[in-house]
Amino acid sequence: MSHRVTLIPGDGAGPELMDAARRAVEATGVDIDWDVQEAGQGVVDREGTALPLRVLESIRSNRVALKGPLTTAIRGDQRSANVALRVELDLYACLRPCRLYPGVRSRYENVDIVVVRENTENSYTGIEFEHDEPTTAEIISFIERSTGQHIREDAGLSIKSVSEGASERIVRFAFEYARANGRRRVTAGHKANIMKFSDGLFLETARRVASEYADVSFDDRIIDNLTMQLVQRPEDYDVLVLPNLYGDILSDLCAGLVGGLGVAPGANLGDGCAVFEATHGSALKYRGTNRANPMALMLCGAMMLRHLGEVDPGDRLEAAVAAVIAEGRTVTYDLKAARDDPDAAGTSQVADAVVERLRS
Repeated sequence: MSHRVTLIPGDGAGPELMDAARRAVEATGVDIDWDVQEAGQGVVDREGTALPLRVLESIRSNRVALKGPLTTAIRGDQRSANVALRVELDLYACLRPCRLYPGVRSRYENVDIVVVRENTENSYTGIEFEHDEPTTAEIISFIERSTGQHIREDAGLSIKSVSEGASERIVRFAFEYARANGRRRVTAGHKANIMKFSDGLFLETARRVASEYADVSFDDRIIDNLTMQLVQRPEDYDVLVLPNLYGDILSDLCAGLVGGLGVAPGANLGDGCAVFEATHGSALKYRGTNRANPMALMLCGAMMLRHLGEVDPGDRLEAAVAAVIAEGRTVTYDLKAARDDPDAAGTSQVADAVVERLRS
């Protein structure tokens, strides 16, 4: 059976990483019909946007995409293409498995945490008001009249929204994932002690949904306490469900527990579409250098294959990546004991090693 999949090479080192991941997926023997769609900073000058409508239409049609990293400018009014893609396709659940593979250097053992992050609201709505603008001054004045709270006149504002509906579906997603994958516990992270009407609503909703899943344990942690406990005792945690901003931060923290972003895959999932992408950025400084680690994107390929119903090929691809890591010979600089190790492999050499494992 052939599967048509949208392929977005991405910015920076993305095209090299995607070439490696594509080769690995194809080496499993699964028939993939790739629909290649360029997006990111490379198309802005030609098409006026980093996320052309044709890309969204391709994903809506194919329902599955494998995506390279897209660069977001830190300054200016250009909205993140990554965030826009999730919002436009209503990819409300970000799934980020963080598993420690034998052979990866880490301070820990037996870490196997899944971060489930709400994707569509919270601090990432993109609704912002620039400082020293008339509209911003009006909003500041309204807030002060309504609440009595003073805000500096030279402040910029961002809107953080937390809804009951979005909270319910992400928590339910986390419990359904835990149940389907034999996970023992779901932990909700929040700051409900301070933000009572936003994070408080998230926590209240999580507790209500949890009551429907007697077979899966539930608890909650204040987010700062949770970050400390993850560093101290990561083995105590299983599935984490978090609002958008906290989920973004903790997914990188958990990736650090298991060796870094080079081995941390991810997926953004909705009821209609699924986009699989690594959790790292576009690594612009490594563009064209054959240095970046492709394993995270390869592991995304394994997740994608399972999503497509190709469970055994997906398992074989993950096992091949794990075997190459365990051997420790053909890995990129970030997985070596010394980052300047002259024997570190390049992106394409890692792909060769994984493909060889799959074909042996």
